[in-house]
Amino acid sequence: MPRQKLPLSLLLLSLMAFSMTFSPAARGQRLGGAAPRRLITRSIDEFTRVRLAGNTRPEANVQNDRGAVSDSLAMDHMLLQLRRPADREAALEQFLAQVQTPNSANFHQWLTPEQFGERFGPAPEDIEAVTAWLQSHGFQVNMVYPSGMVIDFSGTAGAVREAFQAEIHNLEVSGVRHIGNMNDPQVPAALAPAIVGISSLNNFRPHAMHHPVNQAHVNPHSGTLTSALTQAAPSYTFTSGGATYQAVVPADLATIYSLSKLFSAGLSGQGQTIVVIEDSNAYSTADWTTFRSKFGLSTYTSGSLTTVHPAPKSGTNNCANPGVVLGTDAEVILDAEWASAAAPSAAIEIASCRDTSTTFGGLIALQNLINASSTPPAVVSISYGECEVFNGATANATYNAAYQQAVAEGVSVFVSSGDEGAASCDANATRATHGIGVSGFASTPYNVAVGGTDYGDTYAGSNSTYWNSTNTATFGSAKSYIPEIPWNDSCAGVLLATYVSGSGVTYGSSGFCNTSTGREFLTTASGSGGPSGCATGTASTSGVVSGTCKGYAKPSWQSGVVGNPADAVRDIPDVSLFAANGLWGHYFVFCWSDRAAGGASCSGAPSTWAGAGGTSFSSPILAGIQAIINQKMKARQGNPNPEYYKLAKAEYGTGGNASCNSSKGNTAASTCTFYDVTQGDMDVNCTGTHSCYRPSGTNGVLSTSSSAYSKAYGTTTGWDFSTGLGTVNAYNLVNNWGK
Repeated sequence: MPRQKLPLSLLLLSLMAFSMTFSPAARGQRLGGAAPRRLITRSIDEFTRVRLAGNTRPEANVQNDRGAVSDSLAMDHMLLQLRRPADREAALEQFLAQVQTPNSANFHQWLTPEQFGERFGPAPEDIEAVTAWLQSHGFQVNMVYPSGMVIDFSGTAGAVREAFQAEIHNLEVSGVRHIGNMNDPQVPAALAPAIVGISSLNNFRPHAMHHPVNQAHVNPHSGTLTSALTQAAPSYTFTSGGATYQAVVPADLATIYSLSKLFSAGLSGQGQTIVVIEDSNAYSTADWTTFRSKFGLSTYTSGSLTTVHPAPKSGTNNCANPGVVLGTDAEVILDAEWASAAAPSAAIEIASCRDTSTTFGGLIALQNLINASSTPPAVVSISYGECEVFNGATANATYNAAYQQAVAEGVSVFVSSGDEGAASCDANATRATHGIGVSGFASTPYNVAVGGTDYGDTYAGSNSTYWNSTNTATFGSAKSYIPEIPWNDSCAGVLLATYVSGSGVTYGSSGFCNTSTGREFLTTASGSGGPSGCATGTASTSGVVSGTCKGYAKPSWQSGVVGNPADAVRDIPDVSLFAANGLWGHYFVFCWSDRAAGGASCSGAPSTWAGAGGTSFSSPILAGIQAIINQKMKARQGNPNPEYYKLAKAEYGTGGNASCNSSKGNTAASTCTFYDVTQGDMDVNCTGTHSCYRPSGTNGVLSTSSSAYSKAYGTTTGWDFSTGLGTVNAYNLVNNWGK
């Protein structure tokens, strides 16, 4: 039963007993400036409640329900997301615009976590009232973060049921056991204006954005498909089954994206730190050392690797050492290795926290980093994601608020856009069924969403133009910039269908996806992009953008670039880089020696090492390029997107720039900052009635009788959903920055 009505005055009188749990920032708001407006103005009546909509996973349904958990089940380190007054939200948005505007008095006037809380946090009285209410229901309040926006608290499933009227049940989804709330939590109506919700009441985890090497590949000599690479370990330039393949190593990356020119100029990330956010430790940090040694990166002697478990500034430590999480450790090491490949003189920091029963350890690590120190990291990369609908309104708001705070402190946040085309609610699936959706980790206006491409030389029959038949001492074989296409493993991709079958028709009973060859490619694996659709609100159809769902509003800096639609919402990705996993013979090599989880020994030549693709690679690589920008500018840069889009508008103008078309490859203009990817699509095969379109999403919903249609989106001039602004010439990006 809910507890009785508690007068607000009695709650406030009890504050002195536990005032040490409050953040200094919350108390400091009283010390100067206009006092924030209070949102909690009434006595708390436990019987008058408001539902916090959009806070239940779609998997929490009757089919998956395996009964209530024990009331004694520990629910540790839940994060309660608070809401600031509307005028403070408006003031924050104004500040974030000014801090990126060169002629503003606030330009690059970054805040400390305490200053952020003082200027833009909720009223201290609201924080104290919510904290007191939690404690009155038996919860332990572990801390209020200095931002004033998040309360870390712990309790039991019984306390959650009693206080929030939310039932926690055992769930079984595809044979995997989980726990989760079966209904949206509720709070007293008096508190509701100040509370967004609980970031997570379940143990569903975001997925890492990497994919092992594809099991079927285009044979560039015969125009057919082969499974030869399933027997051949990933390498650099090598031969298998009579065909030549080229995998990507750091030397190739440096050649293709003009990083080598930066390195030669003495710009390789000296004095910079790149933080990769994780919920596992690396299996062996010696893998990073081996990677650097084998590929010639160890000559950059200032490069380093450390692992930290960032503790909060005060309160109970919520960041436990996660140890090595089997399989997840692959994500950790590839993030660290490829961030180092892009900025070999930079310090790479693995920031990892153990997942709690309710909260993703990576989110705890991020919150602690941006709140625990007066000098947060300047560059952060996150290679995890979950679609907006599944993530839920509160978790979306939590990531949005965290990134908001990060960029106010000068942090550049890079996030993998996803590995599922426009179907981010169908990750790692054989077909899309939930309609168009994007990752809630990547869709906020405060992060760079990094998409994925493949190289187009195999499709064009120009391998020998762009790759040497032998390798350098550091195993590089790329000759120059290479034409790019969207990364797309699906049979719905027009380029694949055309190359193999001679027809670009992928959908319908006679389309490529329904041929015996095409059925080998029923997958959603591809670079992701699309419009934000359910950052807020609640879906009326499970897992589908519907009901009261709304996307984030389009940021002002994204409007006006050629190709970007006037759809009034945030669109992703922003920028893309190579991320393919082998369909056309190109993928990444990395050293991951956890053989029990699928890795490989790194004791021999790289031809025996692990290989993969995914936007897990492109995000830390672009973060590495940002570290070099920071080095050149001698300052942190905050949100890079306003500068990206300013440069792209200048390059593309109103009709595009043919000289910077990626398809020109090594004949593209030497002055290009961005390479405009204009060939190919990221269509994936889909079934059902939710956004199943013909290629490019232009011809409406089709009949659902076939097992394979395709959905959104194709490339176009300038910005597009497949690759955003395109890919980069790192040398020109660094040297054009701020001009």
